[in-house]
Parts: sequence; C-alpha cells; structure tokens
Amino acid sequence: MKNIARLAHCLLATMAFASAAAAQESSRQFSVGDRVLLEVQGDTALSDTFPVQPGPSINIPMIGVIPLAGVRRSEVEPYLTDRLGRYLKNPIIHARALVRISIEGEVEKPGSYAVPTDVVLGDVFMAAGGLTRDAKMSGLKIDRAGQQVMEGDKLQYAVAQGRTVDELGLRAGDRIMVPKDPHHDTESNVRTIAAIITIPIGIFTLGRLTGAF
Repeated sequence: MKNIARLAHCLLATMAFASAAAAQESSRQFSVGDRVLLEVQGDTALSDTFPVQPGPSINIPMIGVIPLAGVRRSEVEPYLTDRLGRYLKNPIIHARALVRISIEGEVEKPGSYAVPTDVVLGDVFMAAGGLTRDAKMSGLKIDRAGQQVMEGDKLQYAVAQGRTVDELGLRAGDRIMVPKDPHHDTESNVRTIAAIITIPIGIFTLGRLTGAF
C-alpha cells in the first residue's frame, strides 16, 4: 500500500509539474490582445503595428494572414523573416512582440503601456516615470482578472534579477500594482529604486512604443 501511495504521489507531482510547464509555455506564446511591431526595411507599406487576431494570427497588407499558433513571442523576428521571405526577396526585418499592461499605484505616471515582451520589468517601471519614494516594493503584485499571478518577495526578486516581461509570462490586460508604504521608509525605498534604475534600459524604444496601440 505504501508503494502504491508513493507512486500515486509521484504521478500527481509529475502531472502538476507538466501542467505548470504547459501554462508557462502557453504564456510565452501569442494571444489575442498582443501586437506585433513590424519593420520591413525599405517597405513602409508593410511596416506597422499589427494586432494579434484569433488563431492567433496577424493580417499583413498584400501578404495576407500569417499564423502565429505555437510561435513564441521571443521568436517572432526570425519566424516572420522566414514567412515574409516567401514573398519578398532577401527582406531585412525587425519585429517585436508587444503587450499592453497597466501600471498602477506608486509610479510617477500610472496608466496603460504597450511594452515589448523582451524588456526587463525595471524598464516597465521606467516607462511609467519610475517609482515614487513612497513605493513599497515588498508589496508589489501582478493581478490578472482579479487573481494574483505573482507578488511580494518573489516578484521583487524577479525585478532585481532583471527578468523580462516574457519570462514572467505577462499577458495583455495584466496589472502591475505598486502599493504605498504606510511607514514611508525613504532610505530603504531609495536604495531599491536605485537598484532598479541601474538595470540597462531601453527608454528611447519604450517611449516610441507606448503609443503604438
């Protein structure tokens, strides 16, 4: 009986791990609500920001529907280079996946931002003007349709480690919530903010993309 119980426990653990891995993989793929920023060198007609439609797919003028099922957001550039290469001769293509997320609470400019999925979370805060001195990083959380995806020390550690939007599996409509520290430990907050802004950032790129939707 003990062996059967042990086997059942291992089976359940394996299934749980497989389910978590599948969910993580799914979150890194395209879904409706994402966008693709496409630049085809020398062809302004094909250079634009395209919404991801059901399928998922994007519809490019003069090219047609390009399926994105099974394509990771991080692999969109080589994938589109290959697909468009069937219609164009030696195209030079730049492409990035964008996701719109809300940043609320103790940031200088709360709001909704379109951000590339390959930027670190610290960049997302900087797109919103950076954290205020009252920000409580230990209370940081990500909300998805009323459910907490990640919060507290785990999320703070992810920020410090320079995890990207894609690595965190953020999706369109997610909300990053930065609470206020009622105790206002200014010295601690300044150290945390300083640590975040030392992460290499692409402010120029983010500035161009925040209005892309």
